[in-house]
Amino acid sequence: MRKKIVSILVFLVVIAHTAVRSETIRISTNETELVLQTAQNGRLFQLYLGPRLKDQGDYALLTSSMKSHSNEQAWEAYPVSGTETFFEPAFAIQHNDGNIATVLQYVSHTVKQTGDVTETAITLKDALYPIQVKLYYQAFAKDNIIKSWTEISHNEKRAVNISRYASSMLYWKRAQYFLTEFSGDWAREVNMSTAPLNFGKKIIDSKLGSRADLHVSPFFTVGLGDTPHENEGQVLMGTLAWTGNFRFTFEVDNEHNLRVISGINPEASDYALDPGKVFTTPAFIFTLSNQGTGKGSRDLQRWARDFQLKDGHGDRLTLLNNWESTGFDFNEPKLDSLMEEAKYLGVDMFLLDDGWFGNKYPRHSDTQGLGDWQVTSSKLPNGVPALVKAATQAGVKFGIWIEPEMVNPKSELFEKHPDWVIMLPNRERYYYRNQLVLDLSNPAVQEHVFNVVDHLMTENPQLAYMKWDCNSPITNIYSPYLKDRQNNLYVDYVRGLYKVLDRIKAKYPNLPMMLCSGGGGRTDYEGLRYFTEFWPSDNTDPVERLFIQWGYSQFFPAKAVAAHVTSWNHDASIKFRVDAAMPYRLGFDINVKELRPKEQTFCQSAVATYNRIKNISYNGDQYRLLSPYEGNHTALMYVSETQKQAVLYAYDIYPRYAEILYPLQCQGLDPAKKYRVREINLMPGDKPAEAFNDKVYSGDYLMQVGLDVFTATKLHSRILELNAVE
Repeated sequence: MRKKIVSILVFLVVIAHTAVRSETIRISTNETELVLQTAQNGRLFQLYLGPRLKDQGDYALLTSSMKSHSNEQAWEAYPVSGTETFFEPAFAIQHNDGNIATVLQYVSHTVKQTGDVTETAITLKDALYPIQVKLYYQAFAKDNIIKSWTEISHNEKRAVNISRYASSMLYWKRAQYFLTEFSGDWAREVNMSTAPLNFGKKIIDSKLGSRADLHVSPFFTVGLGDTPHENEGQVLMGTLAWTGNFRFTFEVDNEHNLRVISGINPEASDYALDPGKVFTTPAFIFTLSNQGTGKGSRDLQRWARDFQLKDGHGDRLTLLNNWESTGFDFNEPKLDSLMEEAKYLGVDMFLLDDGWFGNKYPRHSDTQGLGDWQVTSSKLPNGVPALVKAATQAGVKFGIWIEPEMVNPKSELFEKHPDWVIMLPNRERYYYRNQLVLDLSNPAVQEHVFNVVDHLMTENPQLAYMKWDCNSPITNIYSPYLKDRQNNLYVDYVRGLYKVLDRIKAKYPNLPMMLCSGGGGRTDYEGLRYFTEFWPSDNTDPVERLFIQWGYSQFFPAKAVAAHVTSWNHDASIKFRVDAAMPYRLGFDINVKELRPKEQTFCQSAVATYNRIKNISYNGDQYRLLSPYEGNHTALMYVSETQKQAVLYAYDIYPRYAEILYPLQCQGLDPAKKYRVREINLMPGDKPAEAFNDKVYSGDYLMQVGLDVFTATKLHSRILELNAVE
């Protein structure tokens, strides 16, 4: 009798959850609309994602079309495995009783408005199991950006196993789809390539553990209906805010619908979730542009400055780094001399790179000392305080390099705490760059990593900057701390890193830090909540940097991209090398004394010029005018918000003999304004061409006719400053 009553109660619960009234939920920016609706069975479906419709009554037509579709044909907002989902699911779970199916039904939703930002939270539950999934959508109206993430929780008796936990699932139906991905390797990052998406799945993913980016970057562009273009067509541009393993799945089904699933890579990460705990996925950040990738990039860059990037509206420090001048071979007199060079150049700061620490195992190469964050007394007998003092006396700030998540086996830290290291207990170790990764899932390791920064800052309150490196992916994958929950390691490592960074940001909120990872290993928007900028690549050849910086510019603002002038590519003049770095956060990693006097004078003048114009690129709108992928030249420009100022950067890479050159048309200017055009950043003694010597043009002329900025000279560059004439 009792069993019969329980069965009736379960039946009534199911009926209560399935007999819900239809709910329509709209997530809106000023330009884009995502429309979700519940069906009669209580499940939540995507009705529409596209340009915001002008006639609000037209959304009723979308609602009525839903009623004519079966569940199999409809687009479920967060489909689960084990039911009638025939394609890649967003969510998969194994319950305590071994059942691997879940049906998520709408319960309620809330909407919270804060200024220009609207946050919608939708609660879904399973009628038979105590599982809850909350879908979050944050819409930034002015910037045309939507963030989506998920919270998963349960109240089963024991931990459940979740094997899929996407941040986002989006759908389209177009005649064609084209995916642009950003792939490469160390020193050849973010190579852009575009290919059609046809039936089946295309997966872009990373399995590096401690970083997101090496062979492929955690961002993409999809052309909806055509290949992505700079200034026309509809494109989806998306990125995952997660400093670890990611996966993007692009699946075209039998009816030519496109599903885009974004989130943490579930590979080797079936997560054991305890009762009462909440599993929060990283945010998937996307924009839908109807004016090509240029518009999408400007929206992402503006949003990042406003909401995501640390100190997004603040200044950035120009600097001189010692690495290419000294490597590991330096002492106090050498560094004091370099600080004087920094002052001579006119940069804000001197940055001391790798090699300043370790005593039992002094850091004379990358083979030892990593993890022992005590100053090498034989190199620097007076410690970091003396260096900070010397920099202050020279008239510059002082910054320092650290790599606190890593350890060399040849170190005191490894000898003392092998249990703090991610490594297999019963197999031969594999070393990436002669090092291993500390286990940040362990609170004791988190404390250690925080203390690396805290000790430096406590001892040296005037320390102005930290370059935080991360040169190794996770290898030898085993956590002594997690024991029987090894599949939680990839996720808990990144969460442990964020716990450390949250503490650092709370205690030292104004400390600028560079997100450096052997080049562009960490180029994600969650990391950039804690860092003011990132290092795009260890490759500083100016020609290669034009391509690399072009790729990163698709998703990140100029002030977040660190660009240094170095000795790479001696075929390129010092002017070309400086001009290649000028559109971004400028730095030098070069032996100034090896430059000729004329080149030294030019670099001094370039720093002064940069300080005068940098706010235009830091806070203005970027327009990519000519891609380096399209020929032998490239150009981009930045326009201030008021359209009163602009800077145009043009580069002749390797023009062909007798090549026909064409005028370059500007973008983003006010056609009604007049602009005075002047070539700047010239070598001492050089004069601008007549066309760029304070000549005045209308904005309309500059955009419709253009300027002859390119030449037939190899490795030639030109910077033009445009100022509105009142």
